[in-house]
Amino acid sequence: MAGEKAPRRPKAETPKGFRDYFGADVAERKAMLDAIAAVYHRHGFDPLETSAVETVEALGKFLPDVDRPNEGVFGWQDEDGDWLALRYDLTAPLARVAAQFRNDLPSPYRRYAMGPVWRNEKPGPGRFRQFYQCDADTVGSASVAADAEICAMLADALEEVGIPRGDYIVRVNNRKVLDGVIDLVFGYQENDEVGQMGAVFDRETRKDKILRAIDKFDKFGAEGVRQLLTNGRKDQSGDFTKGCGLTETQADTVLSFLTARKISNAATLSELRNLVGSVPKGADGVSELEEIAKLLATQGLFEDQIVIDPSVVRGLGYYTGPVFEAELTFEILDEKGRKRQFGSVAGGGRYDDLVKRFTGQSVPATGVSIGVDRLLAALRAKGGAGGETTGPVVVTVMDRDRMADYMAMAADLRRAGIRAEVYLGNPKNFGNQLKYADKRSAPVSVIQGSEELSRGEVTLRNLRLGTYLSKDSLSKDDWSSRFHQTQVKRSELVSEVNRLLLQKSFFTRDGRVFDQDGKFVVDLGVFG
Repeated sequence: MAGEKAPRRPKAETPKGFRDYFGADVAERKAMLDAIAAVYHRHGFDPLETSAVETVEALGKFLPDVDRPNEGVFGWQDEDGDWLALRYDLTAPLARVAAQFRNDLPSPYRRYAMGPVWRNEKPGPGRFRQFYQCDADTVGSASVAADAEICAMLADALEEVGIPRGDYIVRVNNRKVLDGVIDLVFGYQENDEVGQMGAVFDRETRKDKILRAIDKFDKFGAEGVRQLLTNGRKDQSGDFTKGCGLTETQADTVLSFLTARKISNAATLSELRNLVGSVPKGADGVSELEEIAKLLATQGLFEDQIVIDPSVVRGLGYYTGPVFEAELTFEILDEKGRKRQFGSVAGGGRYDDLVKRFTGQSVPATGVSIGVDRLLAALRAKGGAGGETTGPVVVTVMDRDRMADYMAMAADLRRAGIRAEVYLGNPKNFGNQLKYADKRSAPVSVIQGSEELSRGEVTLRNLRLGTYLSKDSLSKDDWSSRFHQTQVKRSELVSEVNRLLLQKSFFTRDGRVFDQDGKFVVDLGVFG
């Protein structure tokens, strides 16, 4: 009909705050997660996959931003009127599983989980609404040995994926010690628990604000935290953050705790014990840290790997005991070319009250979460990931009526464990097939035209060698392909491709090319 508008085409763009992961990204992430899973498996942890969707009620108030309860998630109402949401972490689903299957699961229950999570937050540089986490937790053990094991396992995982000893540190603290310091700030009394409800509520509210303030210690330093604890802080843009309203003396008490780290764990623990004095909760926290340090030392983990650090707070309000954070200490260059340390890639702690929301009974639990994307970025910064990816061997098609023969070649390669594919585009232009192989990062292409067929041979083009030779002006002549292709018997296809795949790099000496093992490959002078 005249005047009818054509249907509007959707924009081919990724939604804001999300991204697509292509071959190399997916392969590198899988390799890293497989290595971490192997560590968790050796420690006796079992894998668990939970639903990506939970009820909003099950997720509860433990959201990334405590100022926005029941926000920060992607939620919707189903046909029955129930509110559902995408999981925002892997811990809340674990609490639901531990409660739902408590009669079937062993106690303690040790599990690890890996997968995407979603947070409905404002995206920014390096901050996405979907990202991957990798968690390990023990549910049902109140022993600090469980916390020590998580710390040891975290150190093992970092080293397993390629972060060597000396390039990371696992920092450990205890929220009970901080609670003891806050008791000192407000004035500890043995009957605080039975005080007026309004006073208790006000104290807890102020405690949450103090926690959020001191969690900025690494970012703002002692003076910035002092401002947040007292009257407030104005940043460089002029934005003002209201302070917690503590006096200078009260702020000094908190800061003395944050800066209590000394030259050794023993000295730090001694300083913490002096700070908390006889406040019961604080003293209990110091004793737990002493036990953790002892248990780690017996496993051969010392202060160059795991250290007691009172500045570790962990902002989430559900932590009830030991807390820990893994920090990478090697330097990288930021976007302005300045040197800085890479920073935190994992964190966790003890959360003894999370399962209680479902059961009404306290269930002790402790765990750690690794930021998968950040750890992968760290490996790339160190050169342990992000290198050149190897594509499949590409079998080219010279005669479309002989597709069965080409499929048979690919099948022979695959049976030998070699990744291979047949070109399935339009075979009319052979140059396009080679361009395809190049775009696929193929190490080798297989060619068999009528002449090769009559001789019972195939031509193998060593594309890695071709790439290397293309850097040399001598190889840019039309006959340069003779440098990096060879004819072999069809029966020798698999063995010869295997041989070429072992040649991962090359170097030239006296006009001759050698592979990475020093084996002779070709004499360029022969064709000169």
